[in-house]
Amino acid sequence: MAKCLIGQNILNTRMTTTNKPTKIIGKSANDALIDQLRACQNSEEILEFEKWFNRNIDSDKLYKIICELLKNRSISRTLASKWLVTLIENRDKIISNIPVK
Repeated sequence: MAKCLIGQNILNTRMTTTNKPTKIIGKSANDALIDQLRACQNSEEILEFEKWFNRNIDSDKLYKIICELLKNRSISRTLASKWLVTLIENRDKIISNIPVK
């Protein structure tokens, strides 16, 4: 119960928040995805998996699913940051190589 003071009146307002996880893919698919990403030993393997995933899986892009897994606390911040930094640095590299006219 939160109490808000407006002028001289005190309003009692019930506040609720929900952190309902967004379900992008099923639990077994989440587990398989996490296992596959953990199996990647270096940046090249992560990027290769991303290409395969985005091309073959009818779902959101890999980076969005990694963010959801992080938000839902299915993976650690360390693991998510490793994967996301790899994906972002690759995007930056691709963008910087595009010629500007």
